Amino acid sequence: MAQYSAQLDGVFVALADPTRRWVIRRLGHGPTSVGDLAREFPMTLPSFMKHVQTLESNGLIHTTKSGRVRTCVLNRERLAVVDDWLAEQRRIWEERTDRLERLVTDQQENQQ
Repeated sequence: MAQYSAQLDGVFVALADPTRRWVIRRLGHGPTSVGDLAREFPMTLPSFMKHVQTLESNGLIHTTKSGRVRTCVLNRERLAVVDDWLAEQRRIWEERTDRLERLVTDQQENQQ
């Protein structure tokens, strides 16, 4: 559980920044060079590379270098960590709201 938690924490940290979320969204359309991604932001390339490194170190993207071009590719499987966690949270809250609904319904029936 601790390893799962560390992975999840890293993914959420990476996704906490709007620049990195935009990169993830853009890479959802297909692989793109770092240069093309960086052109969308008013920051230096070294600053943008910090975002790329954060995404890569948390397993959300992979990069490959061919000559002078570094290409980023989305790791869709890594997003499954978030999807699994959200599904678990959804299940927990649905169970809680179902119990609350039963409680309210039972109380209403007892009052009648």
